Amino acid sequence: MKRFASIIAVSLLALLASTAAQARKDDLDVDRLNNSLNQLASDPNLGIYAQADQALARDAISQLTQASSRERPHALYIAERRVDQARAEAQLQVAQRQLNQLDQENAQLQLDRSRIDATAAQQQLDVQRMQYQLSQQETARLQAQGQEAADQAAQARAEADQARRLAAAQSKVAQAAKRQAELAAKAAKALRSQMQDSTAPSGGN
Repeated sequence: MKRFASIIAVSLLALLASTAAQARKDDLDVDRLNNSLNQLASDPNLGIYAQADQALARDAISQLTQASSRERPHALYIAERRVDQARAEAQLQVAQRQLNQLDQENAQLQLDRSRIDATAAQQQLDVQRMQYQLSQQETARLQAQGQEAADQAAQARAEADQARRLAAAQSKVAQAAKRQAELAAKAAKALRSQMQDSTAPSGGN
């Protein structure tokens, strides 16, 4: 009888030890999952994301603590997947947010580049317009110079024609004066000849 009681006592102790060991293992799983979830929640980059998934993970951990030994494997699997899903969803949301931010920055860069291109095009247009105005002014100046040169050439030709006409007139006057002088000389010579003839002594007297 005492031996039987001893066997029962040993069996109870073994059962209690096994139960305690399982409880400790259960507590380790719960602690591990809670620590993982707490690390996610306290992460400055990830903690504010996937709040719904974090809540589902905490609920799954709570159900794990209340699960029976038969339901525990499934409850542990669900809790682990919920914690992993919460972290993965938080990382996905962070990546999506970073992608959206990059898209916005890229759009802003494209807008800034378009503005710079538009400003450069306007400046180039202004330069071309100024160059065109300077070209027009230079063309007008050259045309004015050409017209002035043409006017001066015409005036020079007119003055040359006038000088030629004056020279021709002066030449005619000089020729007329020369002829008059020749005529006057001939008349004077004839007059002297007549005077000599009239004053000469007659041979009959």
